[in-house]
Amino acid sequence: MSRLSIYIIAVFLLATSCVTKKIANEPRMISTADYPHITKFHEGIRLKTTGRTSEAITKFEECLAIRQDDDAVYYALSQLELSSGNMNKSAEYILRASEIDPNNIGYIQELAYMYYERGELDESLNNFEKIIKLAPRNIDWKYGYVEALIKKRDFEKAIETLNKVEDQVGINLALSIQKYTLLMQAKFPKKAVAELDNAREVYTNDPELIAVYVDHYFKTNEMGKALEMLKELVVADPSNGRAHLALADIYREQKEDDKSFEELILAFQSDDVSLDTKMKILINIHDSSFKIDPEVYILVNLLVESYPTEAKAHSIHGDYLLRAEKNDEALYAYKQALEYDKAKYPIWNQVLIMEYQNRDFENLYKDSKECLTFFSTSTTAALLNGVSANQLKKHNEAVDVLSAGKELVINDKPLEAEFYGELGEAYFGIKDFSNGKKSFNKALSIDRESLIIRNNFAYRLAINREDLDLAESLALQASEGGPLSPQFIDTYGWVLFQKGDYDLALFQFNRAFKLKENDYMIVEHLGDVYFKIGKITEALVFWEKAKELLSDNQSLEKKIEDKRYYDPVY
Repeated sequence: MSRLSIYIIAVFLLATSCVTKKIANEPRMISTADYPHITKFHEGIRLKTTGRTSEAITKFEECLAIRQDDDAVYYALSQLELSSGNMNKSAEYILRASEIDPNNIGYIQELAYMYYERGELDESLNNFEKIIKLAPRNIDWKYGYVEALIKKRDFEKAIETLNKVEDQVGINLALSIQKYTLLMQAKFPKKAVAELDNAREVYTNDPELIAVYVDHYFKTNEMGKALEMLKELVVADPSNGRAHLALADIYREQKEDDKSFEELILAFQSDDVSLDTKMKILINIHDSSFKIDPEVYILVNLLVESYPTEAKAHSIHGDYLLRAEKNDEALYAYKQALEYDKAKYPIWNQVLIMEYQNRDFENLYKDSKECLTFFSTSTTAALLNGVSANQLKKHNEAVDVLSAGKELVINDKPLEAEFYGELGEAYFGIKDFSNGKKSFNKALSIDRESLIIRNNFAYRLAINREDLDLAESLALQASEGGPLSPQFIDTYGWVLFQKGDYDLALFQFNRAFKLKENDYMIVEHLGDVYFKIGKITEALVFWEKAKELLSDNQSLEKKIEDKRYYDPVY
């Protein structure tokens, strides 16, 4: 509770008693001339007790218009102004009341607290000393006096006063800790520890007292004593997670890894250690370790068990699972995190990238679309939504999201080129070849070195039998422009196939097949070219193999059944 709060409470508690006392002890004779004053005074009291503050103030001001020497009226007005937050007026009125009746202990108390709040410490101390002389057994006033002394940094007199309090009440833990703190501030560390030792004779195994010892020995760099007190603390208070953390840190420095980990487990099991503190520990281990010890996963699991509805817990779980190369479990953990907090973009980004890598276009489409409702300016989410829409044949949607998304790209030429390349895919998907070519050409004008864009442009031209000479040029550049890529070589073969150059196409498909024998598209293309050169048996072998590899060409079954070539339908 703040001193202001204490001041307000004290004013209200004393109001009725002080006022009643004043009226009862009025020394002069009451005449009929006093009746209006008395009547208004009691009306003011009734209004105040019913909470009608502004009306009460008005009524007491009417009292002052009749008589200006009634301290009870000034006191009541001080009380009311204070409750209304008018500190200056309240101070004026209590000062006037005190001038009229300087020996009223209630007024002196109010002055002591008022001056304390205003930072006029000498005046505050003067008034506290007055009331302590008048009521030397009042402990509350002594504590108020001590607070004023501390604020003035008169620690020795504050300690002296607290010693007097202790003489009255005996050894008290809170009082002993306060005296210890003051002795440390006064630069008397030996006396401070002696104060704790005296308290410990009464409070032998009190966790709060032991914790003060621990803090003291850490501050004075007495690590041996700090360790011993920490051991005592976790016995006295087994659920003290912070103590277990401190022990874990000490054991780690001493290379006692087993003991350190045991203490970490106890700390992670404690509610005394915050989620953020536990997260910082796990993040530090994750980021600073080349290899994660298997036992650390126990801590991660404890975190998830303790905070099952916290996104942070599931997110760090995902990080560790990813580190352990448990990608499917990691993706599930990240998606669990999003169940509890959809406002964390890094988690969304991780989910979308992993779904793209898994070629899980159904979930990528759904999740990237939801991500955009929270992060409408995310270029990654927009691009991946366009990619997944294209893969799911939602080409018109892809055109819309990619057209909007490319406008969000700032100072990132490769990304801008990706948008235009994917937009080209979308336009080809709706058979708008003119805009498709424009988009691919725009992509190449932005990123002239991209082999992927060349390859994709060539493939789209070939599959639609559009400008096959351009397609051949692009495919050749892609297949020969960098390290051997089975996909790029396959695209070059496919362009040659569409141009009817089956022998050269067969050569390219075989090159691609040697690099990647389990690619269903390469395998199926080999079957296609064998069919075209009249080797039906070989064609069927490769078509069957493509089927086993789960080709998504909808015309493959028909090719096998009819033993004839049909254009692919994807």
